[in-house]
Parts: sequence; C-alpha cells; structure tokens
Amino acid sequence: MGVPRLIRIMGLAGLLALAGCAATPPAQFYQLQQGSQALPKTGSGVAVLLGPLKLADYLQRETLVQRQSDDSLVISQQARWAGSLQDDVAQVLLRQLAGRLDSSRLALYPDRVGFKPEAQLLLSISRLDSGPFQPAVLEAQWRLLDGQGTMRDSRVVRLQEKHSGELGDQVRAQSVLLQTLAGQMASAVRGMTQAAVEPRPEASSSRSGAKAAKPGKSDAPRIPVVTPGPTPAAEVYRF
Repeated sequence: MGVPRLIRIMGLAGLLALAGCAATPPAQFYQLQQGSQALPKTGSGVAVLLGPLKLADYLQRETLVQRQSDDSLVISQQARWAGSLQDDVAQVLLRQLAGRLDSSRLALYPDRVGFKPEAQLLLSISRLDSGPFQPAVLEAQWRLLDGQGTMRDSRVVRLQEKHSGELGDQVRAQSVLLQTLAGQMASAVRGMTQAAVEPRPEASSSRSGAKAAKPGKSDAPRIPVVTPGPTPAAEVYRF
C-alpha cells in the first residue's frame, strides 16, 4: 500500500468520525426544582436534623434512569444530573422543611457541630424514577426522633405524579414528589412539638381534683370540747 493511498484512507476515517460526532446530540443536564416555598425570615424555630439520608444504589449515578413499561430500567446517555442527586435531594428537603416549619435552625447530617436538635428525621429512599410512559414514583421510609433519640413517628410512603413524558417534565414531577414528602415530615414535626408544649390532660385533672378536695371553712373538722362535769356536793363531817 502506497503512502498516498494510506493518507486518503486515514483522511476518510477522520471525516467519518467527525460526522459521527456531529450526529451525536449534546448532553443535557437537569436539576431538581426547589419549589416556591417561602424561606423563614427569622433565626428562630424548631431545631431539626435531617439525616442520615440514604438513596437507593441504582440512583447514585450521574445519568438519569428511565423506567420502561416492563418495569426494566434504562440509563439515559444524554440526560445527566447537574451534580450529585443525593445532595440535590437533601437540599430540596431542607428548603421545604425550613419554609413549612418557619425555622432556619436546620442541619444536614453529619454536619451537626454545635447543633442540638429537638427533632431528627431519618430518611431512606428506595425508589425515585419515571419513564417516557411511566409516572414519577417515590417510595421511601422516614422516622422521626425527639431530642432524646426516642422514636415518635414512622411512615412508609409511596407517592405518584403524572407528567407529559418529556425529560424536563419528568424531573419536575420527581421534584413535586419530594416536596410532598417534605410536607408530610413537617406535619409530623409540628405535631410532636405541639404535644410537648401542651399540658397533659391527666396532669391538669389531677391538679383540679386536688383543688376540689381542699376543705373549706365549713368542712373544717370540729374538735370536741371537753366540759367539766358537775361538781359533787361537799360533805360535812362532824366529830
């Protein structure tokens, strides 16, 4: 094979490679939507620690996962997450909790230096996906602990949201599911904190019973008065 012919073949291969690269669409990057929940304006509120937060293994990747009609999973080649999906999920939940609880005293596990929580939310997400013809589905379990580490509530949830089939709308639907999940957890935290503030009915009834049992002036015990008996008549003795 002569040198000129070799050069022509190499040039043709290069042109074919360039054509193939030009035909490949560029990658698209997506990020979960934070929602329009208003942020708290003060530094007060209940102290909440979010985490540990566990995401299913099949979701810990850069590319979006598409669920098919036969329940199989396909990894998209062009659609990618703009960063870590687990960090993105945590930020969505933190913002939603802060707005719904009207509290800026939130921390993400394990960043808890100098932070003493009044409530802790442990979350495990086993499914968060969608597909061109499959709705967005979120399956998760969360537990609520008080400041002493006692479990006060626990839920296993499955949420579903429709979308148009486009990747952008699929991401929107998954974001709505996370916002709904944050609303459920915020309601549980509010219920726990309100129960801790309100007095217990048995305590108040016992106090009222004690007041009712307090004797009044008319019920004061009467002390019997001992009166001297009749003095016997004096006897006169004569000698």
